[in-house]
Amino acid sequence: MTSLDPVLDKDGVRLTVEDAVATVTLTNPAKRNAQSPALWRALTEAGRVLPGDVRVVVLRGEGKSFSAGLDRQAFTPEGFDGEPSFLDMARGPEAVLDATIAEYQEAFTWWRRNDLVSIATVQGHAIGAGFQLALACDLRIVAEDVQFAMRETSLGLVPDLTGTHPLVNLVGYARALEICATGRFVHAEEAERTGLANLVVPADQLDGAARDLAAALLAAPRDAVVETKALLSGAVSRTYEEQRVAERAAQGRRLRDLAGITD
Repeated sequence: MTSLDPVLDKDGVRLTVEDAVATVTLTNPAKRNAQSPALWRALTEAGRVLPGDVRVVVLRGEGKSFSAGLDRQAFTPEGFDGEPSFLDMARGPEAVLDATIAEYQEAFTWWRRNDLVSIATVQGHAIGAGFQLALACDLRIVAEDVQFAMRETSLGLVPDLTGTHPLVNLVGYARALEICATGRFVHAEEAERTGLANLVVPADQLDGAARDLAAALLAAPRDAVVETKALLSGAVSRTYEEQRVAERAAQGRRLRDLAGITD
């Protein structure tokens, strides 16, 4: 993608902005973009510093893998420099542990804001936290070599970085349980067939496919896209009748706006 001066470039995360499209890149290919608390804080900061005119955010990872998941150094006694190890956190007060995990989750929550459409471009491994980061986005374009896996259960843990809700919504409870409990790989064909992937392309076409999709998303007026996203994202928790009411209210707002009527 176009090389631009970064708005943010720290701890394995780079944010660049070109007009209404922001690109968040994971920049540690030597470690297959393994994740750490510092990276999560940088991702959270990227969401906070996005300019207000950004409408589309593209998430990508440098190198052969999108993200191989949590850096296993987190489970060593020494942990990361300047960070408590996960083992030390587990020995501490339960309330502190809960608050710490909630802070980590913030890196995964802003991607579904109604004023943005987020696109994950995923190649190679997307394991554990990497899988959950891809699931945090609204849409996913994947390479033919993609390998999704939720490996937390095999480590005696559970997926806790917001990935369980979108996974169940996309593939259903039974398949989500089987994927998480077995830790098996989900490849491109299955990802597209089950709704995990919107599009499968050769790896060298990922960036181009993301540009094309971003352009298509930008073609419609922003407010109409924002209202439509809110309608669709809320549909899961609404009854049929509640959704009809929400549709009428949203359409009323759009018509009043087009007519130049202010409340």
